[in-house]
Amino acid sequence: MREFKQVDVFTAEPFLGNPVAVVLDADGLDTESMQRFANWTNLSETTFVLPPVSPEADYRVRIFTPTSELPFAGHPTIGTCHAWLEAGGEPMGEHIVQECGVGLVALRRTDGRLGFAAPPLIRGGEVADAELDLACQVLQVGRDKVIAAQWADNGPGWLAVMVESAADVLALEPDFAAVESYDVGVVGRYPLGVVSRPVPEGEQPSIELRAFFRGGGGQPAEDPVTGSLNASVAQWLLAEGHKGSAIGLTAPYVAAQGTALGRAGRVYVEEADGEIWVGGDAVTAVTGQVTI
Repeated sequence: MREFKQVDVFTAEPFLGNPVAVVLDADGLDTESMQRFANWTNLSETTFVLPPVSPEADYRVRIFTPTSELPFAGHPTIGTCHAWLEAGGEPMGEHIVQECGVGLVALRRTDGRLGFAAPPLIRGGEVADAELDLACQVLQVGRDKVIAAQWADNGPGWLAVMVESAADVLALEPDFAAVESYDVGVVGRYPLGVVSRPVPEGEQPSIELRAFFRGGGGQPAEDPVTGSLNASVAQWLLAEGHKGSAIGLTAPYVAAQGTALGRAGRVYVEEADGEIWVGGDAVTAVTGQVTI
């Protein structure tokens, strides 16, 4: 029997964020067993906590979708760290250090929230016309509705598209079967004073995001709240903000995601110590034991 938790991430209220399944003490499990269990949970991600290989890491994690392994993902990083700490994990240093497929990822606790340092992009920069056409085909929008686009791949493969407003993001009705494989994130701004739902003072979101993905031959889906996409979009838009671009943002800011799915995800983005930190609340919704 292995300790198991299901953690809701990017929310302080259960069932309004994005859940991740976490198997603690996964030592001895092989890849096939992990993949089979991840397929069974049928969540966007399931993680398995293992002893670290790097002497700098506090723990190692492997991250699986129902069909494949990921080198990095955001909400599983925060959810796994939350579960590890709740189970008695003690970091060696000032930051918690997670080892995963992209290497070492630092996490910190600020005002009760966990945040991770945005990992370097595997792919960034300009999107070719043919690739943007495919993204527009999925989103069912014309190229004239796209303000900007950028590769924002920090592991999962995101192509990020900016449209005119948060309202345009929420109005999207994508064609999930348009192409065989894609990872498309969409972002739009909220006008000052206009929010997706009532929020506490000081937590008004600046942007709304949605994330659509489909692995080759896999089931298409929309992710409720996506840490990896928020991290890469933050790197893009904050860099534009430093250049004074009209599409840029300045930190700190709050991003909303999940509104179209009846969730209320909130992602808190800050710049500190030369890093972009992507944070959010996390709450354990299920705890128990599992036999794998």
